[in-house]
Amino acid sequence: MKFPGCVENATISRRTLLGAAALTGLAGAGLSTQLAFADPTYSGDTLVVLSLHGGFDGLSAIAPIGDPDYYKARPTIALPKSQVIAGDGTFGLHPALNPLLPLWKGGKLAAVHAVGQPNPTRSHFAAMDAMENAAPGTSIRGGWLDRMLGVTGATGPLAGVSVGGAMPSRLFAGPVPAVSMAAIDKFTLAGDSVQRPMAAALKTMYADAPPAQAGPALAAGRALTATAAMRATPYTPANGAAYPATELGGALRDVARLIKSRTGLVTAAVDCGDWDMHDALGTATKGQRMYDNLTDLALALAAFSTDLGPAGMNSVTLLTISEFGRRVQENASHGADHGHGNAMLLLGGGVRGGKVYTAWPGLSPGALVAGDLAATTDYRSVIGELLQKRCRFGSLSEVFPGVKPSAFGLAAART
Repeated sequence: MKFPGCVENATISRRTLLGAAALTGLAGAGLSTQLAFADPTYSGDTLVVLSLHGGFDGLSAIAPIGDPDYYKARPTIALPKSQVIAGDGTFGLHPALNPLLPLWKGGKLAAVHAVGQPNPTRSHFAAMDAMENAAPGTSIRGGWLDRMLGVTGATGPLAGVSVGGAMPSRLFAGPVPAVSMAAIDKFTLAGDSVQRPMAAALKTMYADAPPAQAGPALAAGRALTATAAMRATPYTPANGAAYPATELGGALRDVARLIKSRTGLVTAAVDCGDWDMHDALGTATKGQRMYDNLTDLALALAAFSTDLGPAGMNSVTLLTISEFGRRVQENASHGADHGHGNAMLLLGGGVRGGKVYTAWPGLSPGALVAGDLAATTDYRSVIGELLQKRCRFGSLSEVFPGVKPSAFGLAAART
């Protein structure tokens, strides 16, 4: 099975809008003249969550070159020691990540290895649901980014935004309003024009409606108003940043645009798929699947950082998550099947980068869990440390019940 890649969708989706379909074909911008700038209720980093859907192979991206069992298990797809970049004798980055090397050397990019979920499954959909809910063993439903927004108390129309996906991110599922858009320049509702002011009609329609019905509609209108100026002005990335012409490049470009426009963005979710490499994962050569995917990822992240510049990145933390890793042993198709332990990337001005953080369990047969890299660190604890140090959270109980933050020292505390 090949998991779908980043798919662009020109329609607007509103998660909490009574099934999202209630406004189809209705209003564009202009339901409200309220425009929120930096939200006064929140003073932490903007948190950008990049979901690498399909099952990211952390063993290729951040190769354990000092573990001899890595090469025994992957005779054709293991990353040769001679090809890694930023190698320290224990781990090395895939050469396709070379666009990120200045950030790694500059201490703004780090990795965390052997991370995973507490109740692993090899089902894409079950694993994604669990990863985005992040509250196993509880009655809590919905997404952890929705809970994060609730804790911050941010109320701006663009406090939480899902960018670039065909469907709203399930990370935002829940009662706190959040917006889903394929792209800023496509963030409109069908049918609105000067001759047909659908926004005014919608506002009138919901004037006497109960708050539960009117709230999402009016919030969607405020979000449209908040992005109106951006849509009216062509965007030029700063500092010579060149985003790749990919869905991921476009999505991160829009996230940077939202951040720099001071629209009150607290957190953004971006999806990128096509990491489900059961076959032809390939060697570390241009034209091979893993190499090309990592190149696209690296170029997009490097452009994002360049566009925001050092000052902008000082208030931004980006992290990657994936529903599971790949099995240690390569298969007969020169790929790797669904596994468990994985790697996360962390990027930001407050990240203590240039290293791989891990409680490495090793890849010897006795150290594996059903053939998989053991997950010695709960991915939620990594995020929890960032929430406390960069997003100024206290307790994590409302976002990640029962989870303690990691003690790696991943980031400097925001002052």
